[in-house]
Amino acid sequence: MGGAYSTHLRAAGFGVVGFDPDRRRRDELKRKGGQVAVSAAAVAARCATLITSLPSVKACEAAFFGKDGLAARVRRGTVIIETSTLPLEVKLDLRERCAAREITVLDCPISGTGAQAATKDISVYASGERAAVRRCADIFAGFARSMHYCGAYGNGSRLKYVANLLVTIHNLAAAEAIVLGLKSGLDLNLLYKVIKDGAGTSRMFEVRAPLMIADDYSQATMKVDVYQKDIDIISGFAAGLHCPTPLFEASKAFYSAALAQGRAKEDTAAICAVLEQMAGVSRRKSVNSQPRKARKK
Repeated sequence: MGGAYSTHLRAAGFGVVGFDPDRRRRDELKRKGGQVAVSAAAVAARCATLITSLPSVKACEAAFFGKDGLAARVRRGTVIIETSTLPLEVKLDLRERCAAREITVLDCPISGTGAQAATKDISVYASGERAAVRRCADIFAGFARSMHYCGAYGNGSRLKYVANLLVTIHNLAAAEAIVLGLKSGLDLNLLYKVIKDGAGTSRMFEVRAPLMIADDYSQATMKVDVYQKDIDIISGFAAGLHCPTPLFEASKAFYSAALAQGRAKEDTAAICAVLEQMAGVSRRKSVNSQPRKARKK
């Protein structure tokens, strides 16, 4: 996600300084004309506005408060656009710890996959101080299709949990539709074309059905193991509110099955393969099903 942000911001005319612990990501930023810093702290020392995109609570703690983290050298008055999907209590704690240093944090989760981020087809759920959000308006426009101001800090995350609840269900629904079409003998490209143009479509069907049809989940836009973190966050959030989420709960087992099948690094569309196995569907033609060559007399 961070790589996509930097690419679009560069194209929009912004100077971009970045850091990632993965050297390949740093090299990619350099190739695209961005400036590579030696640490998160070095980025903070040079920029008045920061964007963080982090995969876990552990990574968040390290990026902000670990050795050479942002907090070590961030300047007073800096605004941090925090785009990660993290538990609400982590986001709230982050705001308080940064406020003590006179740093403003905005809770701004992203709606969209990595593939959508690459084409600037994502939406920002911005929450926090309205003045700070306004100050960042051009930056949001630089890397996202749209930005919604969601009010009080934390509302962005609450809305992201609702959005990802639907993503979890819709992704499974797309897989279910593909497997039903496959088992009934339909041409899957025809199925995609027709369903996409009708009332049964969804954004997840449109984004993930092509991966399911290709039966190739290696180029992950959201890895199964990373998304499991999001599922756990939503589960905890809903449980804390004593709110029933029956369809979401029914969906979780299929993501767990994908992990159990060794698909942790594949795209979450791989739950289609889980359903195919349950349905007894195989796309590989057996040797006996191949037409026999005519024998010469």
